Amino acid sequence: MSFIKVTEQDSNYNHLEKMSVKELITNINNEDKTVPLAVEKSLPQIELLIEQIILKLRNGGRLFYIGAGTSGRLGILDASECPPTYGVSHKLVVGLIAGGDIAIRKSVEDAEDSITQGWKDLQKHNINEQDVVVGIAASGTTPYVISALETCNENNIITGCITCNANSPLSNASKYPIEVTVGPEFVTGSSRMKAGTAQKLVLNMITTTTMIQLGHVKGNKMVDMQLSNNKLVNRGVRMVMNEINVSEEKAKKLIDKFGSVRVAVKNYTNGNQ
Repeated sequence: MSFIKVTEQDSNYNHLEKMSVKELITNINNEDKTVPLAVEKSLPQIELLIEQIILKLRNGGRLFYIGAGTSGRLGILDASECPPTYGVSHKLVVGLIAGGDIAIRKSVEDAEDSITQGWKDLQKHNINEQDVVVGIAASGTTPYVISALETCNENNIITGCITCNANSPLSNASKYPIEVTVGPEFVTGSSRMKAGTAQKLVLNMITTTTMIQLGHVKGNKMVDMQLSNNKLVNRGVRMVMNEINVSEEKAKKLIDKFGSVRVAVKNYTNGNQ
């Protein structure tokens, strides 16, 4: 089957500059509504990749996201939120972007064309067979990402991808591809829109499901979250109150003493107050 890059096809709308604000946001919203349905069609692919990630992380491995531009930034965003949300090491889920950290804020457009730098960036983290590498590229044609995954395959490292074009070179370079075909963007080629939204939804699924399976959620609560600000401390206090049926004052003392919802509950239950 031939490869057609639908993310670059003409928008279903024209003369955008003649639309009113209401027309613009209504049409953008109508397009956005199609994204979750596209993700739903990819759930079997998403499940296969997540199962591999869980297996590797349970055995001491790590998850790497690698991408360029918007895709790279989304991977970094997802990775950066795992430590505060689930109390895991910042080394467990790592996001890499073409062009390095400066590209998080400023575009480094030519960086994505390198066919060697992706693997070099992974090597800086001592990438090995215990790990999983997920390439993120809406187009499915980013050399920085594809070449990194190809070298991972050569080194027996499990690879996956999140792309918004079916049968792309990136999919072919991935052992566990995820293809969420969202169609043309509202502004032609602006893949930070529907494609970016689709990628974010999939990334949410990957890390949330993985962290739940690894035991970092009890009931529906983030019992290992870092209590790094007043909002989170107050949330932790409420969680302790509900879990072991103690007063707010007692819950605060437990949180202050043990610094963790899980540890506070465990120690109280074991009689260590």
